[in-house]
Amino acid sequence: MSEHPNELVAGHQFSDFESLLKRALSPVEPPKELEARLELTFGSLVDMAAEELEAWELSSMRDPRNWVRPVAAAAVGSGAAIGLVLVRTQRRRHKRRNESRGAVDLLNRTLRDLAREARRVADDVF
Repeated sequence: MSEHPNELVAGHQFSDFESLLKRALSPVEPPKELEARLELTFGSLVDMAAEELEAWELSSMRDPRNWVRPVAAAAVGSGAAIGLVLVRTQRRRHKRRNESRGAVDLLNRTLRDLAREARRVADDVF
């Protein structure tokens, strides 16, 4: 094994870089208030989009210039509803993981939670 000073310095620098990289890429839990803010924001976007869609009149849809607001409301509302379902489902991930008996069971539990939350959001809107 060579005891050349440059090789020792390079090895030390590499191990320092590796430890810095491990610390920088370690998983970080988001703050609890972020989850609550996201849920509140997505919920209000869904409500505003639903109100906008309730307000438009079918007779005014003959003119394509009137299509922009309902289409935008549907797109924003759909995206916010999906985000709301995902945030609510994500909240229970640790409980599902602890209760599951394997990967397939975890997948089934996650899909059931997604469906349950989607029904809740749909019930709130309609």
